[in-house]
Amino acid sequence: MAIAFQYNKTSLQNLEKNLKMRVRALPTIKSKESALRLEVKRSKDEIKQLNEEVERRLNAYDQMLSLWGEFDTSLLRVKDVKMSIKKIAGVRVPVLDEVEYETKPFSLFTSPKWYADGFTQLKELAQVGIEAEFSAEKLRLLEYARKKTTQKVNLFEKVQIPGYEDAIRKIKRFMEDEENLSKSSQKIVKAKREREVNVES
Repeated sequence: MAIAFQYNKTSLQNLEKNLKMRVRALPTIKSKESALRLEVKRSKDEIKQLNEEVERRLNAYDQMLSLWGEFDTSLLRVKDVKMSIKKIAGVRVPVLDEVEYETKPFSLFTSPKWYADGFTQLKELAQVGIEAEFSAEKLRLLEYARKKTTQKVNLFEKVQIPGYEDAIRKIKRFMEDEENLSKSSQKIVKAKREREVNVES
């Protein structure tokens, strides 16, 4: 990315101001990137644990498959999922607060004894599955923010800061050359006048 500038003091001041701002902002952006990288790692670990838990519960569910054939799955459903928003390293992510279930009435006398335990197992399985979904969304948002922050760090470090430094150097050299030329031409004019005065004398 080429930095647009002109060879004058105003342009030089603007470039120096922009450079100073980026140099000051860079450590903050880098620390945000580090924090996001750490949070992404934590989220990946959390998702791995939740997926293992879902797998474990599904295996337990499969072992009782013959019993589950008797279970009326319409008796239990997720009524509502309550969530809130939390900021992690400046990124707004959803947080699961509570899962509300709706249980249809059933007869304790005509239903198998294990139905009550079945409800508990299904609720726990649903809870872990919903938590895994929330964690996956959190990870997606954190990875997106980390990627954007890394791009900004690279833009500042590898493109903009060197570009501004180079432009400032060019303007300063141009102005020094202009000043030297001006001094040289003044000396030449002065020397010429002195010669003319000496010739006239």
